[in-house]
Amino acid sequence: MKALRSVLALVLSGAALWATETTPSVKDVPDRTQWFREARFGMFIHWGVYAVPAGEWQGKPVNGIGEWIMKNGKIPVADYRAFAKDFTAANYDPQAWARLAHTAGMKYVVITAKHHDGFALYDSAASDWNAVKASGAGRDLIAPLAQAVRAEGLKFGLYYSQAQDWNHPGGAKAGGKGSWDPAQDGDYDAYLQKVSLPQVREIIDRYDPAIIWWDTPMDMTRERVKPFADLLAAHPAIISNNRLGTGFKGDTKTPEQYIPPRGYPGELFEVCMTMNDTWGFKKNDTNWKSVRQILRNLSDISSKGGNFLLNVGPTADGRIPDASIERLEAVGRWMKVNSEAIYATEAGPFPRRLPWGRVTQKRAANGATTLFLHVWDWPADGKIVLPTVKQTPVSGKVLANGVDVKTTASPEGLVVALPGTATDADVSVVRLDFAAPVVVTQESFNTPDADGRITFSAQDADAHGSYDGNIQLRDSGLDAYLTDWKNPKWRLEYMLKTPVASKWTVTAEVAAPEATALLIAVGKTETPAAVAATGPGLTWSTVTLGVIDLPAGETSVELKGAPSGWKGLSLRHVWLTPIH
Repeated sequence: MKALRSVLALVLSGAALWATETTPSVKDVPDRTQWFREARFGMFIHWGVYAVPAGEWQGKPVNGIGEWIMKNGKIPVADYRAFAKDFTAANYDPQAWARLAHTAGMKYVVITAKHHDGFALYDSAASDWNAVKASGAGRDLIAPLAQAVRAEGLKFGLYYSQAQDWNHPGGAKAGGKGSWDPAQDGDYDAYLQKVSLPQVREIIDRYDPAIIWWDTPMDMTRERVKPFADLLAAHPAIISNNRLGTGFKGDTKTPEQYIPPRGYPGELFEVCMTMNDTWGFKKNDTNWKSVRQILRNLSDISSKGGNFLLNVGPTADGRIPDASIERLEAVGRWMKVNSEAIYATEAGPFPRRLPWGRVTQKRAANGATTLFLHVWDWPADGKIVLPTVKQTPVSGKVLANGVDVKTTASPEGLVVALPGTATDADVSVVRLDFAAPVVVTQESFNTPDADGRITFSAQDADAHGSYDGNIQLRDSGLDAYLTDWKNPKWRLEYMLKTPVASKWTVTAEVAAPEATALLIAVGKTETPAAVAATGPGLTWSTVTLGVIDLPAGETSVELKGAPSGWKGLSLRHVWLTPIH
């Protein structure tokens, strides 16, 4: 009876995620999420028929991400289904895939059981459009990977597109809502009941996933969500994300292709990101992130208390691209040395990003605290500062070589003297052990300097992007800058605290190959700003953007792309100077 009550409690806790429309704080989540909170790093796999055209249709490239080629190319259902014969998985080696994830230091793997093209990677009784009955593979591709992943000691999860389906009649955003082929027309609710919900039951019953990763909840009302939520409530050990539909918060938030600038304090979140510009394989996409960028993304996300789900997109015959393998193996070498600064850590205690890197921490029940300093920019003088920290650690060392580090107190905070040179050109890690909780009194917002001016570095900007990307932080220290501002809807936010209401002049160090137009936003007030071309590439110039009014106290200033005249730019520093 006691065991039955425990199971009932877990079921009710899972149902609560649906019924109360709330996501619990980290301290309140049931133990079923413990492994997820400690894992920090996982592999996403997007694999399906879209890997056959690999970004081209009728001899021409199709814009957009690879797995959306059917929709973006408006490929008729019959023509798209014809690709399946060439989806052979001839070189598929699930053991090698699982081993690669393990080598990279990943703790879990999530693969697309069915994406928006409706193609299932297993033998589904709800639809013959699957790898066993309709493709050259002719076999279940999920089961061997699940077995291999678990054999490596990793958790196994499944992505499932519950609403959007371009092959089955009635799939959302197809029948009557953007369809391009009459074969897609049909009843949406019938699709959910006859295909989607039965397939979710299948993948749960057959593969016992630790994660169900929902996606694109098109037209998923409360009524449509309920049977899926009820099914999850009957399997309370499964972790799910927040993309099922209206009223369902799930266990995790899922920022896509961007890192939330301040994380989501007190909540579970998982940043999913590609290694190049696509999830599904595109043969001509060679815009690969560097190992440095991947490592610093992992460092940054961990410092905010989040997980990093990094994608690979295998070819139609089942090969993970060499560029992905090379990067994951390099990440694995770093993780062998520094993984304790990632696994089972919490967000660092500093409310503002540090100019030299990031911080994660571990706190023991007795109050003892370990800080892991992720040093991106090893200073020439060998000294970094932990702002406002007054305590002295009982010990400190560089993880890579075990060399001791020394610390001294200063008015600015704890000064850490780094020995020698960086042990890793991308991210070096220093461990500091304290006997008690580390107290940080740093202001959350930037405040005026002694001369009254407020200075923002590139690290001080909160970059707000969307599912299609974000403004990127490049380099570190004084050389850090913000770039790849590809979408005018993305924005930069600067948090500040001023003593009195007054007018301020806004200047910035920018690089603009073309003249561009911005908006400076304070609340609902937007001030136009014109920036002349500064020269090709990263030709930096300091320019005046305009004059703004700021209230007293805590507020924010945003830079946005103007609706017209926006051409993009890179940006390094921003200064606010009071007008007396």
